[in-house]
Amino acid sequence: MVEKISSLQNPRVKQLVKLRDRRPRDEAGMFLVEGYRQIRRALEKNVTLTEVYFSRDWFLGENEDALLAQAEAAGATLFELSKDAFAKVAYRERPDGLLAVAPQWHRKLDDLNVADLAEAGPGSPTPATKFPFLLVVEAIEKPGNLGTILRSADAAGCDAVIVCDPVTDIFNPNVVRASTGVLFSVPLVVAESREVHAWLKQNGIRTAATTPHTDNSYTQTDLTGPLAVVMGSEQYGLSEFWMKNADALVRIPMAGQADSLNVAMATIITLFEAVRQRGA
Repeated sequence: MVEKISSLQNPRVKQLVKLRDRRPRDEAGMFLVEGYRQIRRALEKNVTLTEVYFSRDWFLGENEDALLAQAEAAGATLFELSKDAFAKVAYRERPDGLLAVAPQWHRKLDDLNVADLAEAGPGSPTPATKFPFLLVVEAIEKPGNLGTILRSADAAGCDAVIVCDPVTDIFNPNVVRASTGVLFSVPLVVAESREVHAWLKQNGIRTAATTPHTDNSYTQTDLTGPLAVVMGSEQYGLSEFWMKNADALVRIPMAGQADSLNVAMATIITLFEAVRQRGA
């Protein structure tokens, strides 16, 4: 029997609203997954969904019931919300009537097996890269940018994304939303920059850091072999630490008056140049 909730004062409704903010998320060790595509990808990757909330008044298609059945079969408890109750808990302006709660995870650098990364990329049954291909991002400020960066890393076949010195929470609803569920498919680690640099050195992975303060074009720099592309924050770019310790500094030439690109755009440009050079 699926419990139906219509009151906006219901304790579950109030808790879902709280999970929009980082402190309650961290205290509960949970986060929100909103949207059909995001929930479907979580289930495809065997991510545990403890609860799934739905409202038929907001459904956009005809496949929602099948997804709910899949979630319930995987162990999620289902709750049906009234239209107004779902509007209160939804993060999107125009929700699609599906919202799940999942436990946070905390992957460490040592959980990334470099030998395994070299064998195959995420989701691929055949070798995707001859050498490890990683993306490192430092102090990304905007959740939407971080989510888009995760999509870019997935599209380029990166083996993992490492978030250094995070400003935004990787479990922010906008990160989950902008990643379209890729958050669940690309191995993701959060760590401190010095720790990440030491780990990359230990595993023989070169770093190519993007900055406008160099004459080295990204197309003229060797981006093959074991590689980590390093991207800086939207406002300040890379820290002095990465500027001094990266193996190579590269820039994207720009012809106009703007002195920088959006970090998500710069990331995908640099990653796909590496893809081109690597022959993938």
